[in-house]
Amino acid sequence: MQVMQIGAAYAATDPTAAGAWFSQHLGFQVLMDLGWYVSTKHPDHGELRVDFVQSDHGTWTEPAERVSGAMIALLVADVDSQHERIVDGGVSVLKPLVTEPWGQRRFQVAGPGGLVVEFVQPVEPDPTWMRAQGLTA
Repeated sequence: MQVMQIGAAYAATDPTAAGAWFSQHLGFQVLMDLGWYVSTKHPDHGELRVDFVQSDHGTWTEPAERVSGAMIALLVADVDSQHERIVDGGVSVLKPLVTEPWGQRRFQVAGPGGLVVEFVQPVEPDPTWMRAQGLTA
């Protein structure tokens, strides 16, 4: 199988507002807004697309309100500056900035419609923790 592009579509009660949130806080561009469907892409990575579909639209096989636990993670070069920018922008932080022993510095925010948006920066893993897991750093 040759995959040409990977995209994600999330249920939203207000796809237009969800697309606007991604534009305002994450720098995505809205490509198309049909009201019930909004397609966005990141200008630095044309392959990175995130779409929002009205949660009760007929394109879902069943009402999408049953979908839960969705998160999108964005790998960034400087998570601390992104954290400062997001907090200054008034976005609700769900998981504070933390350095994980497995080699990630990350935080999570409340995105549109319950979507969790995580910002992640790779860092050196803790060698002691890695050994305790049976891994090598």
